[in-house]
Amino acid sequence: MKRREFIKTSGLSAITAWAGPSLLLSACHTEEDMIGEDNWIVEGSFNQPLFRPAIVEGNTTLNVQTTTAQMLNNSSSSILSYRNGLLGNTIKATSGETVSVQVQNNLSEETNIHWHGLIVPEDMDGHPKDLIAGGGSFTYTLPINQRAGTYWYHPHPHEATARQVFKGLAGMFIVTDSEEAALNLPSGDFEIPLIIQDKRFSGSSLDYSPSEDEIMTGYLGEHIIVNGIYAPVASIAKGWQRLRVLNGSTARVYNLAFSNGMSFHVIGADGGLLATPENVNSLMLAPGERADVLVDFSGIALGQSVYLQSKKFSQYNVQGRQQFNIMKFVMAQATAPAFTLPATLSTINMIPVASVVKTRTFDIAALVGGMGGHGGMGRHSIGGKTFQMDRVDETVQANTTEIWEFDNWMGDEIHPMHIHGVQFQILERTGGRGNLIATEKGWKDTVLVMPGEKVRVIMTFPSYTGVFVFHCHNLEHEDDGMMLNFEII
Repeated sequence: MKRREFIKTSGLSAITAWAGPSLLLSACHTEEDMIGEDNWIVEGSFNQPLFRPAIVEGNTTLNVQTTTAQMLNNSSSSILSYRNGLLGNTIKATSGETVSVQVQNNLSEETNIHWHGLIVPEDMDGHPKDLIAGGGSFTYTLPINQRAGTYWYHPHPHEATARQVFKGLAGMFIVTDSEEAALNLPSGDFEIPLIIQDKRFSGSSLDYSPSEDEIMTGYLGEHIIVNGIYAPVASIAKGWQRLRVLNGSTARVYNLAFSNGMSFHVIGADGGLLATPENVNSLMLAPGERADVLVDFSGIALGQSVYLQSKKFSQYNVQGRQQFNIMKFVMAQATAPAFTLPATLSTINMIPVASVVKTRTFDIAALVGGMGGHGGMGRHSIGGKTFQMDRVDETVQANTTEIWEFDNWMGDEIHPMHIHGVQFQILERTGGRGNLIATEKGWKDTVLVMPGEKVRVIMTFPSYTGVFVFHCHNLEHEDDGMMLNFEII
């Protein structure tokens, strides 16, 4: 059953005034309330310096705790944190090494950590069944056997993931290797991590209290923060900068662009470098997705500024109907180190379709009856099923290749689909936008499936055996049951 049909038959107020596959998210207001409103993101003054989380290399400790942070109007808010402040430190590792991360849970509730994008053993992946009790601890041992890239970490307790992430539990995980090092990409002060999130406040305090409509659509905030700072500004130099961008929001999609219309070069996606740079003027980025971007700021005069924006992407979508500024870059330095954009970046061996042993299709458009994970009237499903901790929904063979198709052809909502324990390649998108975008030409672990679209991905499962999950990375949908188990045998 489609969302609009479910709402009608369940007796809830009709919040969709039109039909068709182009109908997308509502957000922190219902679609009915938001029609005709052009601007509901609250933009700040863009005068707070961008914060850069500290980088820790090798083994480390994360202390999960309740603390406070100044987030809005210099007022303090209670948050959840892996350190004494919003967002965790950036963990940096080299491909081929093994990293140990000790997690001390100082909360009064259970939590765990999923190492999003890393291919690690089952008991290290952060499955919702593997939780750390309040007051307890656990040491994750992470073999880093994959390409250089921008990954991240966040909690994964079922029915609490969205709230814990929203309240502050997230951090970046960077992997390096010799192939990437040989490119001599901008580094140090010229490599900027950007974790983009939207937040909602009650007064000056973070407010996570989704309504039933917002469970159905995703919880959106009116304030955009980057690296924990609302409306930040970053000083840059004339020349090339590397931006590692993570969409760490629970539901919001961003259509990234610069306010002066300048192009930029996408060099990497979820699973590391692309084969060649992709020159674009805008880039869609869904929750959980990452983009590695090179920007030549040489055209900005000293003292002048340019904004990173999210541009409109749909007249039907509450979050897609508005353009807004995310952060500001100010030209403060006359020169940056010399850099020449490489013509080639990496070799990506395409998985041969001839090696596929099975194709599976998953309907991600339907709602099913029953109380949702937050107490909602309906539940998001995959193939008509919602998450059950001890049920194995799909069984796959280690070291074999399959095609999975995510079918949102009849859907009304955005679904970024994430598969644990494997990186995949995207074969095709039919309907909707039709084509693949720049970040979809490399290795991926999360793919955006808009209403009216079907997306086919191909992957070879690793030798690690055990039970993993795949789910929608709209975290309200995930907590509402849009997640299944698959077992590698």
